[in-house]
Amino acid sequence: MLLVVLIVAMLVGILGPKLFSPGQWDHRFKVGLGLDLSSGTQVTLQALTDKKKPPSADEMNAAVSVIQSRVNGTGNSGAEVQPQGNSLLVVTVPGKGSAQTIQLVSSTALLMFRQVLLFEPYGATSTATPAVSPSASPSASASGSASPGASGSAQASPSASSTSTAKTSAKIVPAATSSPSPSTSASATASGSASPGASASTSPSPGASSSASATTFGNASLVTDKGVMALFNKLVCKPGDTQKWKAQVGYDQPPPAYNNPDKQVVACGNNGGVWGKYVLDKAKVQGKQVTSASAGLSTTSNQWQVNLTMNGSGAAAFGALTSHLYSTYYTAAQSGDQNAAYLDQVAIALDGNIVSAPEIQGAIPGGNAQITGSFTQQQATQLQNELKFGALPLSFKTQTVTSVSAQVGRNQLDAGLVAAAIGLLLVVLYSFFYYRGLGLVSVSSLLIAGLITYLAVVLLSLYQSFTLSLAGIAGLIVAIGITADSFVVYFERLRDEVREGKQLRPAVESGWKRARRTILVSDTVSFLAALLLYYFAIGDVKGFAYTLGLTTLIDVLVVFAFTKPMVTLLAGTRFFGNGHPMSGLDPARLGARTPWRSSVRRNQVRRGPDATPRSTASRNPGGS
Repeated sequence: MLLVVLIVAMLVGILGPKLFSPGQWDHRFKVGLGLDLSSGTQVTLQALTDKKKPPSADEMNAAVSVIQSRVNGTGNSGAEVQPQGNSLLVVTVPGKGSAQTIQLVSSTALLMFRQVLLFEPYGATSTATPAVSPSASPSASASGSASPGASGSAQASPSASSTSTAKTSAKIVPAATSSPSPSTSASATASGSASPGASASTSPSPGASSSASATTFGNASLVTDKGVMALFNKLVCKPGDTQKWKAQVGYDQPPPAYNNPDKQVVACGNNGGVWGKYVLDKAKVQGKQVTSASAGLSTTSNQWQVNLTMNGSGAAAFGALTSHLYSTYYTAAQSGDQNAAYLDQVAIALDGNIVSAPEIQGAIPGGNAQITGSFTQQQATQLQNELKFGALPLSFKTQTVTSVSAQVGRNQLDAGLVAAAIGLLLVVLYSFFYYRGLGLVSVSSLLIAGLITYLAVVLLSLYQSFTLSLAGIAGLIVAIGITADSFVVYFERLRDEVREGKQLRPAVESGWKRARRTILVSDTVSFLAALLLYYFAIGDVKGFAYTLGLTTLIDVLVVFAFTKPMVTLLAGTRFFGNGHPMSGLDPARLGARTPWRSSVRRNQVRRGPDATPRSTASRNPGGS
């Protein structure tokens, strides 16, 4: 029972800071409600490709994943995204602000290639705007296969920071079938003005400070948007955060700023194992210019890589971008300039999140490139799918928008709660009528299970935005029967042991050994059913399966950590140990065999069913 007490205390302790903090008094012990129990919005979207044709199944699956991630990022975990037919998506969002959320999810998810201008790892304490001194002394030039518009002198910012940081292991290089690498082409130098919007000018912009920071890497003079720099200083990018960070900078409001290719943006993502925040330049290449992406093993290194192919306009733009980054920053990075090492990276952003930020290791004018790194097959395949989705972006046309009232759901909820209360009352009355004193154990078990379930649901609502629908509440009500079934199995096994003539304490242990396997099998079947139902079902049925699985696990905990120890303690009391008629374990009421009857029965078994007892034979020596 100590384990149960510790678990309840832990749940209350986790909820404490949220429940008892200022401004939370109106929300303590409050459970989030789903669309059928609260107001909300339902919208039907039609997905179209850039050629106005119906999307493929893979594109629809990717669209569902992106939209679900967007909606969950706003805190609406009760939202549902369900495909219907070949091109329709039905999005339901409960609660306030659902109209804005619907506008957000209906925007197109685009893949964009942007140069990294600033990068700050998570946990850095700096507040300075730039990361590197804007003054640059030595020049860094490289021989490269420069595309048109990428010629001239190149200067870098080699002001190295003494603070080292992990650099991405991903690299993007020309494919084996592309043009010759820079080392085999005519010597050419790239100027900072070759790539519009990514100038390497050493004079700071009006909004850029000249103070340096040891924790921010890049060149603030390249950030020409004062507002973007303010957002960068405001942003806190926590590890694993792919959606909630957008609310900090207003990117969760439609139209999402991260989808604007003509503006510099902030972003959040993982850079070679180091999570942090970015300032990204204007998009030079968009996902629609990527014609194919495939993951495969390299023939030379036998490592997984992703192969990219771009169309004509994409090849030209990508060639200009890579020529500029390679000739301007790559050489400086190789000479030890930590800041330039990030300026030679191209961030691949999907839906505003960093998919990958590979380092440019050569000019790529042919439109064929390879992204290499320490990829596993799963990582390479995931990157391939993200790039393929960006190659064929989907647009969404709103078909219908419906406001949903909670009145019908409330009425159904009230009726369901009344039915649950009646059922619970009948279980309690039956427990006391049939099991008498043992009814205290069964009712206590139900109360403990209900308390843990309630705290768990409140915890999920507060910290994971979990919402309860009518189906989910039905799963919680079914838990009453699951818990009742467990203690019925144990109590009947215990009473069987008492009927066999055993004393109560040994009967408690032997009955438990016989009952626990049945209880575990029963709960395992219930949990597997809930798991499969959650995996294969859609909509509200998932809510039912989720709460059913949760309460099944809680039932196992309560039976093993409370019900059995409680019966063991009661067996040591005089009321239960002596078999009081009101204890529910009275041997006479249960028809228990006395020890004398048991010994006679054993003798008959050994000597045969027709054998005459020895005591009778001694009184009748002659027999009959």
